[in-house]
Amino acid sequence: MASVLTFGETMGLFRGDDLGGWETVSRARVSVGGADSNVAIGLSRLGVDVSWIGRVGDDALGRRVAREIRAEGVHTRAIVDDMRPTGLMIKERRTPAHSRVSFYRSGSAGGALAPGDITDDELAGVALVVVNGVTAALSDTARDTVSSVATRARENGAIVAFDVNHRPSLWSGRDPRPVYLDIAGQSDLVFAGDDEARLLLHNGERDAAALADQLLSLGPSEAVVKSGAAGAVARRGAETAAAAAIPIDPVDTVGAGDAFVAGYLAALLDGAPLKARLALGVRCGAFACLGPGDWESLPRRADLALFDGGDPVQR
Repeated sequence: MASVLTFGETMGLFRGDDLGGWETVSRARVSVGGADSNVAIGLSRLGVDVSWIGRVGDDALGRRVAREIRAEGVHTRAIVDDMRPTGLMIKERRTPAHSRVSFYRSGSAGGALAPGDITDDELAGVALVVVNGVTAALSDTARDTVSSVATRARENGAIVAFDVNHRPSLWSGRDPRPVYLDIAGQSDLVFAGDDEARLLLHNGERDAAALADQLLSLGPSEAVVKSGAAGAVARRGAETAAAAAIPIDPVDTVGAGDAFVAGYLAALLDGAPLKARLALGVRCGAFACLGPGDWESLPRRADLALFDGGDPVQR
């Protein structure tokens, strides 16, 4: 078995080639995207043995999803659901600095994920399991899958890492906080942005280090608060570490959070100390912003040396 397991929904992705809305844009690139598979691909590119499990439709986009993830060296089990289609997201660049993503996932295969889709055999021997707030928001069965996998993984001695990854549009008319609190209580490590941490803690704290410290009261032994251009802070026990952001001119920020999580977890699995985990996470997150796509710009370890300067043309 792989050392890391991820699971959740990955969809087809149409990305406009030109600036503007779909009223006028006439060309698009076809790809795939999903938070869990992004993390899996990020880990794979960093040399980690990782698996991804999810549901796809019996359609061309479902086959595209399975092919793309598998091609990135991720152990892939795409459960084919012949009753539901693969979801679709469409990304348009309204300005050079702003993107808009529209989701067409109602009734999709990915949202039908159920606890039995991840077997006990697939959890046996796994060192780390990544669970995601997006998956928990998709449906009742997907939420139950997150809880079931987290419980079974911890019973097997695996680390459970929870990336809150809050998407307000998925929770329309529902309060996500009780669900997030339940998952955080079943997790060893929680990743949250500033606003996500304040949502979980139900307070207005502005200091990232204080937020990370308070997140530990929810049950995890380790917490990371991501603050975008302000960097990131991690807390474990009495130890706190911080890392500044790397100044860049971003091309596309989608997937940066997933890249950060992948880098942090890869360093954790290497046995690196807290500060080194943050450093790798920050570098991976910054690198992912330097090209278009949800996962296409995720770095390999050798890529990260480009931040250290030198000749911009490699020969």
